[in-house]
Amino acid sequence: MRVAIVIPARYASSRLPGKPLLRATGKYLIHHVYERACAARCAADVVVATDDERIRAAVAEFGGRVAMTRPDHPSGTDRVAEVAAGLAADVVINLQGDEPLIDPDSLDLLAGLLARDPGSDMATLAVPITDKSTYLSPNVVKVVCDDRGRALYFSRSPVPMVRDGEPDFSARPARFLQHLGLYAYRRGFLLGLAATPPHPLEESEKLEQLRVLGTGGTIRLGLAAHAHRGVDTPADYDEFVRAYRAGGPRRAA
Repeated sequence: MRVAIVIPARYASSRLPGKPLLRATGKYLIHHVYERACAARCAADVVVATDDERIRAAVAEFGGRVAMTRPDHPSGTDRVAEVAAGLAADVVINLQGDEPLIDPDSLDLLAGLLARDPGSDMATLAVPITDKSTYLSPNVVKVVCDDRGRALYFSRSPVPMVRDGEPDFSARPARFLQHLGLYAYRRGFLLGLAATPPHPLEESEKLEQLRVLGTGGTIRLGLAAHAHRGVDTPADYDEFVRAYRAGGPRRAA
């Protein structure tokens, strides 16, 4: 099974403009993400997908592989699909360009999920929820899965809802799961998904993965060792820089 990791990266960001090109560590942020992707054992190809010449030049500067895409994609998934159409890959992993602390083992776990479950169209990851504030937060996406480890639903609401009493976050196997925004797609399924219009469930929750479930697709769920922290704000980036200077990205993770 040939696996390609595609990293969508755009210059515009409402909370942190020019994020991929931040360089307080001596390396571009996108360079850190690229290195982590290359450390995954499953990676046959690693490609940055961008529509910005500045990002293209930065990736070329550090010797990475980059593909230019159309500027009008509504989401990173669409950008990844454009690049995937030209790749000789069985599975495509969508790794966001603001994940400099991604654990390469999580990428290998994703690929392994699809290798072991040929009936699933895509795979994603989750971690157990350990406190009530996370469970209740609409900013945290929750996922419910069946006994086979396939996703039943994703929601910003606290699911599964506990009608009587309080949720038990110590129970094992874990019933309350926080979704991590990392995806592996079978290439053909990804190309079809990008050509499918948004689903009403997706539009209601603002969650792209509900297009898959709403149209009958299957998503295999795996449990990661820990949640990876992305860089969304200047404070996030400052925290990453401090951790990197203290011991490098693996220790920071």
